[in-house]
Amino acid sequence: MRDAHIYNFKRGLPRMSWHPHNLYNLWRRSYGPLEKITDRVEYKETLNWRRWTAKALLRGYHGDFINEKIFKRWYLPETLPDVRPSEALKKVGPSVELDKWATKEMVAQKTEKRLEEEKRKGLAPVGSLMFAEVERRIDVVIFRACLAHSVYDARRMVIHGSVLLNGKKHTDANTRLAPGDMVSVDPKAIRFLQPEAEIKEEAEAEDAEAAESSPEESAADEGAEAEASAESAAESESSPKVAPSTSKFAKKSKPSAATGLTPFHPPPYASPFLFVPAYLEPSFSTCSVIYLRHPTARPGYSEIPTPWDADGEVVRLAWEWYSKRRMRIRSKSQLARMPENRQ
Repeated sequence: MRDAHIYNFKRGLPRMSWHPHNLYNLWRRSYGPLEKITDRVEYKETLNWRRWTAKALLRGYHGDFINEKIFKRWYLPETLPDVRPSEALKKVGPSVELDKWATKEMVAQKTEKRLEEEKRKGLAPVGSLMFAEVERRIDVVIFRACLAHSVYDARRMVIHGSVLLNGKKHTDANTRLAPGDMVSVDPKAIRFLQPEAEIKEEAEAEDAEAAESSPEESAADEGAEAEASAESAAESESSPKVAPSTSKFAKKSKPSAATGLTPFHPPPYASPFLFVPAYLEPSFSTCSVIYLRHPTARPGYSEIPTPWDADGEVVRLAWEWYSKRRMRIRSKSQLARMPENRQ
């Protein structure tokens, strides 16, 4: 299985999952002992090593189930956006003076106006948009819509035929959606909408313990129960009648079907991951989600959910790694194996 040992504490890579181990790894990378690897002040390693480390951190969360060659060939955007830090904009000033010296007043005024606007607003975190194609995948959309515990669980839903795309059964988890596509999930495949199994497991465990007990112990238990019932009968005759108390199984029993309530049992420690991006419109009453548009970015905000700073050094170094190693040549046989892209 590709998702075996994905929450390894030694690597400590955040994943697309609600698992408590994933939350622990996220804490270790953000505030714990592994923070120095991702947010260091003095670098003693080479630039190539830092770029590779940043690439590994980002790929651990964004599409770790996608083969690296396939990711570089099909899931990286065609254009290379400017991911320079804001300090690099200050070096563009001499070009304005050069335009003025060359009597290009109109060009100099436009350049000054653009630089002032960029300095006031800041650059958009376009580096995070390198994962926009991954966010279009049908399994990632199901996870982002909070209809699955993890992206690995969402992939199993699609492959096992529990997902409909625009009303038709769809079993290809590599499909990239188009704006307006609707994805529906079978409620029976969503684990946290099913009744709890703890009551059944506890009952089976107690039955197993009772079966393993000796006949003498069972006879003694039956005698004790008979004496207790006789005493309770005597007390009931001498005291007024009171409503009988519920047993521990009755307290834990699931609500009756007459209430019409859907059983909802979210996993523990899932609240930090319960959010829906702006480009999705989920409907929890019908267990469906509509892909509205492709994710975008604006100054100070990126719609790509990521555990890392969308305009930080980790994203910039990873994009520098891919900009030099991207596979741009696509043969006819490779085009025939391209994952479905609905545009």
